[in-house]
Amino acid sequence: MPKQIRVNIRSNATSKPKKAKRNGRDVIVVSSATLPDNIVMNDIQYPALEIANSYATLERAPAPLGHPEVNGKFVSASDPEGINRGWCGAWNENVRQENGRVLLDKVIDVEVANRTEAGRELMEAVNKGEPIHTSTGLLCNIEDAPEGAGFKHIARNIWFDHDAILLNEQGAATPDQGVGMMVNRKGEEIEVVNSVIADDAMRDLEWATDWAVRAVEKMERASMIERIMTAFMEAIQGSSQRETTSNNEGEDQMADEKQLEALSERVNGLEESINGIGDQIAEAVTNAVKPLTDNLAEMKANQEAKDKAELADLVKTIVKANILDEEAAGELTLNAARKLAAKAEPGKAAGLTNAGAGAGDGADVYDFNEVMGLGNADKKEA
Repeated sequence: MPKQIRVNIRSNATSKPKKAKRNGRDVIVVSSATLPDNIVMNDIQYPALEIANSYATLERAPAPLGHPEVNGKFVSASDPEGINRGWCGAWNENVRQENGRVLLDKVIDVEVANRTEAGRELMEAVNKGEPIHTSTGLLCNIEDAPEGAGFKHIARNIWFDHDAILLNEQGAATPDQGVGMMVNRKGEEIEVVNSVIADDAMRDLEWATDWAVRAVEKMERASMIERIMTAFMEAIQGSSQRETTSNNEGEDQMADEKQLEALSERVNGLEESINGIGDQIAEAVTNAVKPLTDNLAEMKANQEAKDKAELADLVKTIVKANILDEEAAGELTLNAARKLAAKAEPGKAAGLTNAGAGAGDGADVYDFNEVMGLGNADKKEA
């Protein structure tokens, strides 16, 4: 029958602490990592498949200050006496396996940590940004390795008990401390092997760098995708609105023009925002946005041509109705021309005056300021 042992494996916390809120309480989150795939420590290999089948047992597991001991022997961090000896309000969560290692977050409840001297010492170390070691406590069965494997044993049936926080101590964490004993819940003694991941500092630096790079890539990708999707959705919605209002006149057409201008500003802003992002990302985003900008330019050109043709027709109507001569009518804006053309009756002479006097008999007289929207003079009849 395979022999069961307890192993304590030391590693380092790997990221700058972050403040957060959990259920209305202040917490500090510190990222850490442990147990790379297929690592060999103290002549024991930890196969990647065994780790993959067991790492989830660390989720919501305690993160005590040091490996709890009772009467000089290690106990589970979930043991009542073990909790009393090592609890500082910290636990492990967000456990996952990425790029051949187990990653997890230490969540520290600020109020609970400050209740004890050891907890306050932990908070001081976290706030100062001092290096913090962690040590994973696990149980496993070991079996003999094949001859010539380069190690003596293989770990099987791994079960993680906790991932402890170490302050100012090596604790049960280095190979030269050799072998100790622990007591399980049945009162049986179990051999303890203390291990440390080789090249600890360089490994943690590599993990931290890789983690930071991937985090930046995810943030940039998420932000860019969100902005592109927003622009596309607004473009589609704006296009749909323009189709349903294309046959309307006057104020509806003016509102359509404003929507077109607003969309143009958003797209321009999107193009500006991609400056400064990596060349490959910028090129990909620009190519994605290009059909939208090309379509927008075409829509604007079509709208301008439509407005120009409408204005020319309105000028002809105004001149034909003798409201203005051709030169004066040619100075009108589209909106002003729409208002004047609405008052025109082809074949019937009309005139404009600033005072409402001097018009011939039978002619309609309009206040120029009223027509142009500059005043509220009443319409008069001669």
